[in-house]
Amino acid sequence: MTEITINEVYAIGAPIVLGMILLEVLFSSIYNKNLYRKNDTFCTVGLLSGNILMVFALKGLTLALHFYLFQFKIFNLQELMPVWMIWIATFILIDLVFYIYHRISHRVNFLWAIHMSHHSSEEMNFAVSFRQAWFGPLSKIPFFMILPLIGFDPTIIAVAGVISTLWGIVGHTQIVGKLGPLEWIFNTPSHHRVHHGSNSQYIDKNYGNLLIIWDRMFGTFEPEQEKVKFGLVNNVNTYNPTKITFMGWQKIFKNIKEAKNFNEALYSFFGPPPTKN
Repeated sequence: MTEITINEVYAIGAPIVLGMILLEVLFSSIYNKNLYRKNDTFCTVGLLSGNILMVFALKGLTLALHFYLFQFKIFNLQELMPVWMIWIATFILIDLVFYIYHRISHRVNFLWAIHMSHHSSEEMNFAVSFRQAWFGPLSKIPFFMILPLIGFDPTIIAVAGVISTLWGIVGHTQIVGKLGPLEWIFNTPSHHRVHHGSNSQYIDKNYGNLLIIWDRMFGTFEPEQEKVKFGLVNNVNTYNPTKITFMGWQKIFKNIKEAKNFNEALYSFFGPPPTKN
């Protein structure tokens, strides 16, 4: 049932996403915006390919783990609320867990070494949303394990997760301005442009995927005001997806090797990134 439902979501979502990219490419061409660059897009394809292979490798194991953990659920949500309410709660909780995972990924060095791939582009377009880290699906597992444990159905988690991921694509564009009252609740393109900015006031801001309320609640919100400079503080200067994937790890292991003591080695791994490279 889950597989069919997920396939239906992709069947509906994929043509919409491809149409969005096509419209953005046409807009860029007509108005000479240069939103897409060939080498950058090919690099995105390389990063996405590795990510997809990891997703397929872990998909069955992750779902099986969720079903196993669901046996030990703390709450029986089916007895506490109707199905429609469970769906809404699932979307909200997925977004909260993502916010926590995403924020920690920017503040813990070994997780930043994984997540940095997504921020390595100096462009901002719908295709950049597919610039996903090879080891991202693996790093998410410990965070999302909490959902089946507190009683959320793994089948609903799987489908809602796919839909939430598709929403995440919408934020990666420069052609959509601010969206009025929606800016207060949802993570709009304006908010997500900030997240991809290397401007000092934009670094480590706006972590939400579907909702912006977590950033407003926990002090990580920043509105888009100054023109966004996309990319990293120190850009990768390469379009090689393999180099981008492992360059953060190379720095970590180099620092561990040069560490003066065990605590310093641990700090190199679990501490904050020395710079937002």
